[in-house]
Amino acid sequence: MSVAPGQIKVDYDKLFIDGTWTVPGAGAEAVINPATEQEVGSAPLGSIEDTERAIAAAKRSFDRGPWRDEDRNVRADRMQRLFDLVLARQEEAVGLMQLEMGFTRLNCEMQLGLLFSQLERTIEVARKDPTRPLPMIISDRLGGGGRALGGGVVTRDPVGVVSAITPYNSGFLLGLIKAFPAMAAGNSVVLKPSPFTPLQTMLIAEMVAELDLPPGVFNVVTGGLEVGQMMSADPRVDMVSFTGSDAVGAAVMAQASPTLKKVQLELGGKSPIVIRHDADLALAVEVALFGSMFQAGQGCSLTTRMLVDNRIRSAFVEALAGAARQIKVGDPYDPTTFMGPLIRETAITRTQDFCKRALEDGARLVVGGDRPAGLDKGYFFEVTIFDDVSNDSHLGQREVFGPIAAVIGFDDDAEAIRLANDSDYGLGGAIISNDKATAFEMALKMRTGQVQINGGPGGFHPDMPFGGYKRSGLGREWGEEGFNEFTEMKAIGFPAG
Repeated sequence: MSVAPGQIKVDYDKLFIDGTWTVPGAGAEAVINPATEQEVGSAPLGSIEDTERAIAAAKRSFDRGPWRDEDRNVRADRMQRLFDLVLARQEEAVGLMQLEMGFTRLNCEMQLGLLFSQLERTIEVARKDPTRPLPMIISDRLGGGGRALGGGVVTRDPVGVVSAITPYNSGFLLGLIKAFPAMAAGNSVVLKPSPFTPLQTMLIAEMVAELDLPPGVFNVVTGGLEVGQMMSADPRVDMVSFTGSDAVGAAVMAQASPTLKKVQLELGGKSPIVIRHDADLALAVEVALFGSMFQAGQGCSLTTRMLVDNRIRSAFVEALAGAARQIKVGDPYDPTTFMGPLIRETAITRTQDFCKRALEDGARLVVGGDRPAGLDKGYFFEVTIFDDVSNDSHLGQREVFGPIAAVIGFDDDAEAIRLANDSDYGLGGAIISNDKATAFEMALKMRTGQVQINGGPGGFHPDMPFGGYKRSGLGREWGEEGFNEFTEMKAIGFPAG
């Protein structure tokens, strides 16, 4: 269906499996707007039987090979067509993001800007010849006597059937970040969205349906845990690409392990921002506040752990609190609103529990800490900042996925690095300093997948891979490295002469 910008209620009633729209086996489920707590649509609810058909279709399409064996430039042309459709229907995507997630317009535009940059780069990478030659080897060992042994090539093949499982906070962005390069590389895909935000993925299915791809190359199923478990465990699936919490990521890895399939995991984080004594205070406040409160704190790489040199910590906290009080929380359709709601009431309860535990652990509440006054409907929470947080406390170590920032003091650069790395996670990071050389040296020492210095470009740079160390995951997304995750490397050798 066509989704009109500003449409109040959106209903989808079919899944997309094996190139056709099909009635789901488990009925439908309501979609709730977290800003209003009202039902704003419905989506098909997939069953185990639907998932079986989707995996079988993907396996059949890959084994038969019309897409897998297609010329890479022809595949890239189809992906360009899909990108054109994404651009043409971006206002519909914005409408669904606001309906399902309660996103502000700024949130939507930021996600789409990142997406467009990555899709453009994926098409360029998809057109590149993946084959590189190996030089001829001449051996003096094992009696070779200078004899030419041979050479070869290294190339890349598609992995096969890819299960792609996305979280609620970035359904449109991550659905395409996973499915787009996977298909461009010649794979067949089964895509599953979060039950909280399925409509954005159904819009992706509508666009893919216009491409007239071979049946089974792209499939969408919805559903709960049992669907996700089958997508991870089924032996016909060759790769699982999952974004979500580290706890669920560990479960996905366990489900996939009996068949030794490839697993790509983009998981949680407790990312540090290091603010040195020589930092531009205004820049530090701007980057720290945006980097922790964007999407109401519902982002895996947000820098919610603020490591601040004790020489400037008092001034920083004062300036940060002043800026935080100016942030408008509420109606995401109001252009002056910066922060919308959390996804559900359970997220409010979890965020409140973090606040209570932080106070029990000796932290000082600077601003926020509860639901905003005057907002009787919607799952809203105040911008919340704690100072005097111990890095080894519950708030210092655990991911909130809500609008809480923890300020932690340090005395020198060595302590800052030690604190930054003292975490089970290693996804994102940032440094604010007027000494760029020192900041770069510190970035090299941080055990994290990305570090942005003085507000670097992050995912808006199309060749900056995204992924983490430790419990933040396995593998990388974005750019050429992200594309190559959906391939297997093959070496072919041949003798001299």
